[in-house]
Amino acid sequence: MALTPEDVVTKQFQHVRFKEGFDPDEVDDFLDEIVVEWRKTIAENEELKTKLAAYESGEAAPAEVVEAAVVEEPAPAVVEAVPAAEAPAAGGVAASAGIIELAQRLHDEHVAEGQAQRDKLISEAQSKAASILAEAEAKGRDEMARLEAERVTLESRISELRQFERDYRSQLRGFIEDKLRDLDVAGTTSGASPVSAS
Repeated sequence: MALTPEDVVTKQFQHVRFKEGFDPDEVDDFLDEIVVEWRKTIAENEELKTKLAAYESGEAAPAEVVEAAVVEEPAPAVVEAVPAAEAPAAGGVAASAGIIELAQRLHDEHVAEGQAQRDKLISEAQSKAASILAEAEAKGRDEMARLEAERVTLESRISELRQFERDYRSQLRGFIEDKLRDLDVAGTTSGASPVSAS
């Protein structure tokens, strides 16, 4: 249901108890101002509808309609773009064709703008993806180089440790063999002179 000026005038608000509220006289005065402006707007709207109907039927003079549109209320951008020479000559059909042509042109401009924006976003996304991929590949190469250097270092260390193990075993074997020979020599010399029982 549409709200009318009479609805505003007849609206009753309940009084608030135990609380402070707005001054009822001030609210009523403001609502009266709204109703006056609303009624003016409705009257202007009705007048414009009447002039538009007269214009579409060809009864009103084109200059009067254009003047009314300029004085009463500015026309929307779409209507302003219609050439003034076409409107009176061909009537409502020519005006409609002009509006449709303008709407089509605006549509084409918006579509072209949307496609340009889409292409821009796609190219930005592709360049960003390429830079991310290049960065990831560079990091991967750096990591592989670091791991390869670490592998070479570890293999060198393992080789050193194996050499140390071989040297240590050979030295230990030599040492043990020397001790065994010393024991054999000591055993044969002590076997020649018997130990006395006393």
